[in-house]
Amino acid sequence: MRIVLLGAPGAGKGTQCKRIVEKYGFQHLSSGDILRQERAAETDLGKKAQSYMDSGALVPDELIVEMMAGAINKTPSAGFVLDGFPRTINQAAELGKSLDSSGKKIDAVVNLQVDDEIVALRITGRRSCPKCGAVYHIKNLKPKVEGVCDNDGTGLVQRPDDTLEVVKNRLENYRKQTEPVVCYYKNNGSVQDIDANKDADEVTALLFEMLDALVSS
Repeated sequence: MRIVLLGAPGAGKGTQCKRIVEKYGFQHLSSGDILRQERAAETDLGKKAQSYMDSGALVPDELIVEMMAGAINKTPSAGFVLDGFPRTINQAAELGKSLDSSGKKIDAVVNLQVDDEIVALRITGRRSCPKCGAVYHIKNLKPKVEGVCDNDGTGLVQRPDDTLEVVKNRLENYRKQTEPVVCYYKNNGSVQDIDANKDADEVTALLFEMLDALVSS
């Protein structure tokens, strides 16, 4: 199974990806994680990406696609779930070409639909551990001790990009840049829409029901 998971910031893509991976054994491919790995390993691709980032420029689609294509080619036979990629129509088109050239295809495109008000509540309430990276929420996923990471006792912080002003900008960018990717996939096949306004466990149940049907077909 090769899955693309789409949705606005705060739709729960990261949470649902982890649960999909745990149940089905797919590999979780996050464009952000892979970009950081390439930079840390100082690969040619990582160095090229770093040069753009150091200058404040966006990393070109071609470079991101090349990174993701390389990661996809290393995935186990069970398949993968893409998180945070493709972000643009051009990336989606280039991904399709790359998969076609290797005799592969996307089996399912899932779109997590969520209201802007819910997104704002979810993101502004997030708190992260600066040491281990664990993520909590002041209402939905509280640590055992308020303001302290369960794993290592480090004080939790609100990331600079989890403020309301930044959230509004991210949603605006999503509408302009990434939401058209949903339309692209709908025009070139089918997209499974999932109501992500629900509790995370309810969303997971809907996802598993849909994926179970695809895996058994």
